[in-house]
Amino acid sequence: MAVNSPIPVAADLKPVAGIELGFAEAGIKKPGRKDVLVLKLADGAAVSGVFTLNRFCAAPVQICKENLAAVKGGAKPIRALMVNTGNANAGTGEAGMANARATCAALAKELGCDAQQILPFSTGVILEPLPVEKIVAGLPKAIQNLKADNWFNAAEAIMTTDTQPKAASRTVDIAGHKVAMTGISKGAGMIKPNMATMLGYLAFDAKVAQPVLDVLVKEAADKSFNCITIDGDTSTNDSFMMMATGAGTLVVDSVDSLEYKALAAAVTELSVFLAQAIVRDGEGATKFMTITVEDGKDAAECRKIAYSIGHSPLVKTAFFASDPNLGRILAAIGYAGVDDLDVSKINLYLDDVWVAKDGGRNPDYKEEDGQRVMKQSEITVRVKLARGTAASTVYTCDLSHDYVSINADYRS
Repeated sequence: MAVNSPIPVAADLKPVAGIELGFAEAGIKKPGRKDVLVLKLADGAAVSGVFTLNRFCAAPVQICKENLAAVKGGAKPIRALMVNTGNANAGTGEAGMANARATCAALAKELGCDAQQILPFSTGVILEPLPVEKIVAGLPKAIQNLKADNWFNAAEAIMTTDTQPKAASRTVDIAGHKVAMTGISKGAGMIKPNMATMLGYLAFDAKVAQPVLDVLVKEAADKSFNCITIDGDTSTNDSFMMMATGAGTLVVDSVDSLEYKALAAAVTELSVFLAQAIVRDGEGATKFMTITVEDGKDAAECRKIAYSIGHSPLVKTAFFASDPNLGRILAAIGYAGVDDLDVSKINLYLDDVWVAKDGGRNPDYKEEDGQRVMKQSEITVRVKLARGTAASTVYTCDLSHDYVSINADYRS
């Protein structure tokens, strides 16, 4: 059960003009579950994305990058995105590339466009051949039920070990224009920045110039999906896609405009929500932790220390046990790789409890105060470095017995 993350209500997920979604049950890994998703875009839509930095990136990731680059080179615009679960099509070599291209060709034929106008995505087991026939057989059904208000079904269709769908909508007023936006995400394990074993899709109806959208998706990702970690493993298939359908009245053609700043704020807020939903649904998670490192020389060193804490199995298991063994946090700070760090100036807080003062145990700290905080389902760890004015925040969860069980049984 996700930590303080209620299941989204289908009726609350608003249609976004210019995009339709359809799903199918293709039986890719298990029968009777949604596992193929098609997102069809209207003419005039712009698409941009960020992807995993794993050198073993999956075939669909490689093809997405190629097809997006082709658009910038003057090729026809992207018409549809296609997602399958149950199989990652990663570690599959040239055959995997050919299989991914075959699914693109099949969808293109159904929609009457070029295969290069399709972006494929896969998530699931690595090193297994993609069941092309099952995916192709499911496409007509997915196209048959294309609807603008299918976001809840879409969120379910991209789940793997997730315990619940992750989705949300926002409506904002920017310079007198109403902008509707809805997003979905998936992920529960193999989660680490750059990015995580996650898929994220966010659409809004503003018309945004392609270069501007390219900046926006990176800005939003850096403040959301690149600020989460569950287990420190970077996946082969991570993708976060942003779609500006252009069906609304707002036009944004410059990153220097006030309209861009307002849109970026709204998109980033929704992206943070979707990213946090992944952590809240982390495999076996019972607690959600916010780790903030402040007063650093720059954001990079603050993020390095925050991730060191968030990745530590010893820290995460202590949180699972509600054990205020907080020296583990100090150790994680110390080995984070900030070589000139003066630990004698570090202060550590657990919510409202001042734990470590000037590099040592706060004389006023009481174990029962730490335990009170550790028993909560949501906890904030705050580290003050006394080195400058920079700060960074990372979101993570605890590490429980169930995490081992879920991953040990993943392929069964």
